[in-house]
Amino acid sequence: MNAVTATLTDSATMLRRNFRHTMRNPLALFNGIIMPLVLMFLMIYIFGDAFSVGVNYADYVTPGLILTTICYGIGPTATAVNSDMTTGFINRLRVMHVSRAAVLNAHVIATMLRSMVAITFIIGVSFLMGFRPSASFLQWLGVIGIIVLAVLAIGWLTVAFGLAAKTPESAGFAAVPLMLLPFLSSAFVPAGKMGAGARQFAEYQPFTPIIETLRGLLSGTPSWSSAITAIAWCLGLALVGYLWARKLFTKRA
Repeated sequence: MNAVTATLTDSATMLRRNFRHTMRNPLALFNGIIMPLVLMFLMIYIFGDAFSVGVNYADYVTPGLILTTICYGIGPTATAVNSDMTTGFINRLRVMHVSRAAVLNAHVIATMLRSMVAITFIIGVSFLMGFRPSASFLQWLGVIGIIVLAVLAIGWLTVAFGLAAKTPESAGFAAVPLMLLPFLSSAFVPAGKMGAGARQFAEYQPFTPIIETLRGLLSGTPSWSSAITAIAWCLGLALVGYLWARKLFTKRA
């Protein structure tokens, strides 16, 4: 068995472990769905009529809620990664013929799977609240591709945050900046309607082009420039998160 095959096999084993932990603690997935649902209800039914965005507000806000759902689901990942490091689980792997890097891979994949389940649920509920996309089949595939890239980038950053934290409790708080970032983007209101300072930050932060790309694809009017920027941000953040996580993992393990 070569090194690549061994790593893939070990990653699958670690993924099954993470899946069992999720089944024993369904509250982690539950919270990742309930909070975006509450936010969706507030934004569409409570505040929706207060915003003039030029289109049906449910159509406008759903792409932002998709990214918000990803961010609300990363807390358990950061905590679990840190727990593996601080409780001695990684040290126990030293005496076994197991790829320790598989632990990180499994956490990222588990985050992606949990996020996809939560996003599917959120999109389903958004249809009940008036969401009416005009995307073609190919554009829906583009939506899925952007979501996967976004979860991959956010997942690796979360793993790095979890490794950087000193305790499992502080690891959950380390991911808070990523949870707040959608609120300072074009997720809920156009960046042009924000005040000075907030507008410039929203225009140049990474989540805005990702959201705008999803919005364009779902409305049937994709923007290639926005898509290229979103993909570049996703790949760049994924690379930074991966390299940072590997460095911290090697240092701590």
